[in-house]
Amino acid sequence: MTDIILSLKDTDLTLQGNAGPVGILRAITLDVTRGETLGLVGPSGSGKSSLLMLMGGLERATSGQVSALGHDLTALNEDALARFRRSHMGVVFQSFHLIPTMTALENVATPLELAGKRDAFERAEEELRAVGLGHRMDHYPAQMSGGEQQRVALARAAAPRPQILLADEPTGNLDGVNGQAIMELLFGLRDRHGATLILVTHAPELAARCNRVIRLADGRIAGEDHATARAAE
Repeated sequence: MTDIILSLKDTDLTLQGNAGPVGILRAITLDVTRGETLGLVGPSGSGKSSLLMLMGGLERATSGQVSALGHDLTALNEDALARFRRSHMGVVFQSFHLIPTMTALENVATPLELAGKRDAFERAEEELRAVGLGHRMDHYPAQMSGGEQQRVALARAAAPRPQILLADEPTGNLDGVNGQAIMELLFGLRDRHGATLILVTHAPELAARCNRVIRLADGRIAGEDHATARAAE
């Protein structure tokens, strides 16, 4: 039996706009299996990032069901969702969302401390070394380049050993060289920790490395491609 780690069933997302309700996602049904790497692609405004937010419980479905690791995310309140993410998910955004008054080490250690991990700083140091920032642990975000800040964000997401790793345009704010480096690190973290990786991207080379690619258009799933099929073309 296929091991489904995340599932959406007939999921809609409607948000209130200035002119009234706006349908963002419509009738999304999708299963993600454990250990899979899934890419979400499509034009701007197609609903890619909104779908990722639903998967992480950062947006609440208007209708339908979103479940992860056997938990119905649509039934959890905000505090329970936050605890679930802290224990099971890592999230990397296009904007790095680092705490400016904390060093790289403190930024990575903070979610571990919140989770009650006694070895928070040891694990944070290990992850920073894994992304090549052993020499930057005591630096603040303003003292680091964009590529270095994204490495800190990756280390922070990976440090709790999440079962699901969500990435929203992780190379979007970076130049080609830094983007390539972050791409390699992202897949390296997946391999090292065995996480299921789901990412939103406009980068064809990043999508090409995924096991499966879901194409979205106008808030709906427009199609999907599998790595084996792409390789045969």
